[in-house]
Amino acid sequence: MRGLTVSRRVLSAVLTVFGLVGAFVLATVAPARAGENTFVEVTPNSAQAGTRVNIRASCDNDNKQQADVRSDAFGRVVLRPDNGFLTGAVTIPENKQPGEYSVELHCKNGGTATTTLTVLNMAQPSKGPNTGAGGTAGDDRGTGSLLLVGGLAAAAVAAGFGAFGARRRTGTRS
Repeated sequence: MRGLTVSRRVLSAVLTVFGLVGAFVLATVAPARAGENTFVEVTPNSAQAGTRVNIRASCDNDNKQQADVRSDAFGRVVLRPDNGFLTGAVTIPENKQPGEYSVELHCKNGGTATTTLTVLNMAQPSKGPNTGAGGTAGDDRGTGSLLLVGGLAAAAVAAGFGAFGARRRTGTRS
């Protein structure tokens, strides 16, 4: 009887763990459903000045009508219905100062939502010196073939010495 009780406890614990893990996986992997709330998101939420960002939003149960997004980072953007969400894209002006900018969604039904876009203005790396793209190195097209043939010849010589040495040792012992 005691063995049966332990097995039930173990089985119960295992099923509880699987249930919790399954619930967690479903909660984190399940796609967001449109119409459940009002939100706005910018992807990526940190972007270099001069790059394009995507905007996705939901106006609760009103995702079949256009909505406006406004920000000092890029101005006004009209979001259009797209697979149950409202979507759009905009390019951050190249001269936009770095910093955090509020992005505000304004829905036709009066709903609003806000997120933050961080504009970066990192220095672009230099391209390095113009050295002529290796033109001064010459045109040695035969060098690769010569190295290949030399390597194969060296490998054949080493194999021959190895076989000759092994053969000679076995021959002296007989």
